[in-house]
Parts: sequence; structure tokens; C-alpha cells
Amino acid sequence: MSMSYVKDSPKSTVNELAKTALVAALYVTVTFVFAVISFGAVQLRLSEMFNYLALYNKRYIVGVTLGVALANFMSPTWLLDVPIGSMATLVALLISRALVKKIKNDILKMVITAIVFAVSMCAIAFQLNILLGFPFWATWLTAGIGELLSMTIGGMVIYALNKKIDLTK
Repeated sequence: MSMSYVKDSPKSTVNELAKTALVAALYVTVTFVFAVISFGAVQLRLSEMFNYLALYNKRYIVGVTLGVALANFMSPTWLLDVPIGSMATLVALLISRALVKKIKNDILKMVITAIVFAVSMCAIAFQLNILLGFPFWATWLTAGIGELLSMTIGGMVIYALNKKIDLTK
């Protein structure tokens, strides 16, 4: 049996799909449980910890992006948050993976990813400015700080989890 057959087997495809769906479901669940702090100009979206999974395996890019899209339907600004927030997440995940591709140190990878995501909060500031008239720069600052805090807390969780479970698989 060749390795390519095993990799592309129906069992392998179902396994990949299940892991992707699990990450999306976890993202939505954590966002929902902490909904009161997950939306707005000042937010602490703890589900952002799942962004780090994409550093371990590219399959999670889809799972996290799908999770963000679904979770953002709970947002008071869902009309823009679903497409813009989801696209911002996808772009930030792709940029993060590209920037850390040759880096071996997991903590450095996480720091770079956290910074990329904090900067990407300009998309949230933009939509809150358009829909609710929030001041762009102040909103970007508060959303970015909240994102850095979320990613720091989440980074510690994912880093510890990766010590117990191989997240690359």
C-alpha cells in the first residue's frame, strides 16, 4: 500500500474533515460561552486562541475561518462582521503562516502571530466605524489591545496543550 493511497483514503479524508469541523465548533462554542466579552470595540475573544492551531497544521486555517464566520453571526454588527471578520482572519492566518514558516521557536511564532492579529483588528475598527460611528483609531487601539490580551492568554493554553498533544497531526 503506497503512502499516497493512505493519505488520500476515505478514512483520512473523514479524519481531516472531522478535525476541521471540531476546531470550527470549538471556536463558535468558546465565543458563544463568552459572548458578553467577545464583540465590540473593547473585546476579549478567548476563542482567538484557536488561531495558533494554523501554525501547527494548515488544515486549521479552514476550521478557524469557518468558526469565525459562524461565530460572527452572533455579533451585533454581523452584516459586516461575517464577511469582513472572516476575511480578516483568513488573511491574518495566511500572513502568519508565511511569516513564521522558517522559524523553529514556537514562542516566537506565537508572538509574531499575535502581532499580526492585533494589527488585523483594523478590519474590526473599520466596520465599527462604518456601522456604529465609533472613532476608527481609538477603536483599532482598544480592539488591538484586546486581541493581544486574548492571543497571550490563548497562546499559553495552546502552547501547553501542544506539549501534551501533537497539534501537527
